[in-house]
Amino acid sequence: MRLHKSGLMLIAAIVTGFAISRFEHLINPYYYQVLIYIGINIILASSLNLINGFAGQFSLGHAGFMAVGAYTSAVVTSQLHFASSSMLNTAAFSLALLLGGIVAAIFGLLVGIPSLRLKGDYLAITTLGFGEIIRVIVQNLDFLGGARGFTGIPKLTNFVWVFSTVAIVILLVSNLINSTYGKSFLAVRDDELAAETIGISSTRVKVIAFVTGAFFAGVAGALYAHFVTYINPAQFSFLKSFEIVVMVIIGGMGSIFGVILSAILLTILPEMLRSVAQYRMVVYSLLLIVIMITRPRGLFVRTRTAKQSVALKTLR
Repeated sequence: MRLHKSGLMLIAAIVTGFAISRFEHLINPYYYQVLIYIGINIILASSLNLINGFAGQFSLGHAGFMAVGAYTSAVVTSQLHFASSSMLNTAAFSLALLLGGIVAAIFGLLVGIPSLRLKGDYLAITTLGFGEIIRVIVQNLDFLGGARGFTGIPKLTNFVWVFSTVAIVILLVSNLINSTYGKSFLAVRDDELAAETIGISSTRVKVIAFVTGAFFAGVAGALYAHFVTYINPAQFSFLKSFEIVVMVIIGGMGSIFGVILSAILLTILPEMLRSVAQYRMVVYSLLLIVIMITRPRGLFVRTRTAKQSVALKTLR
């Protein structure tokens, strides 16, 4: 029943996307760009939430997977000659998105297997180092444009592609977490030792979460590359990784709906502060500090009431 309901919601989201795309030319280009960035950030934040929020890890190298997906898809589409047939263009772009996600997932596997035996700060430092390694490697590869950046990427990303992908990612993450298998993610997050004693392989669970999250980040990177049509290593620095982490933390780690709202808020907020351009990042940072002090569990996570806390203590 849940799958049937989710399928209907996915179809409704895609149909809505197609309907809105018919009026793209009426939308102010600036607002349209912000909408696309909102969709891409929702995909990035939701994919990292799978790793940090549901599997209980702390990855700081998500921008590295985004870069892998962006450059992989850019290489694929730049080598293809697009025909006048929209069907062929759709198939070619679908292939580029899929390959971008697959290559990012392979990198996630290569990083995940050795590093996910680490915990806490050690894992965060390892994944941060991975993101920087990817950036430096790309910066020194001439066929990817090096520090100059990769140009000539066809502009294929639009409202339908972005928000159809958003709907698919949310559907998959929601169904995975609510499935019997997905409960092992939560078990490992809450108590890894207890999960191991009942037969759950914590390393296997963490690697699956890492690879899945990397795949979605690669797809987001591919969508980003084919919207801006120019990419360079500076766009995927550790600051981008921190930006995605902040979205997950502010939204509430392990909250699908909260992370979506956080991604929307933290994409719009810097744009709203452009009127105070010289103090924009100062105000933005102060707002984040206030949010973290007043809502440490996340802005959109419901806090426990006093009665709930007493009930939990009684059960323990």
